[in-house]
Amino acid sequence: MKQRLYIDTSVFGGFFDEEFSEFTKPLFERFQKSKFKLLFSTVTQDE
Repeated sequence: MKQRLYIDTSVFGGFFDEEFSEFTKPLFERFQKSKFKLLFSTVTQDE
């Protein structure tokens, strides 16, 4: 079973922030490769 990770808007924001993109871009690459299952709330989606 894939590990499930819950993320909030700060993680999405970190993707576009130079200070944090070093850490968040590899995380999203892992999501794209289906290494983890991505979970987020409808509130996060609406933001």
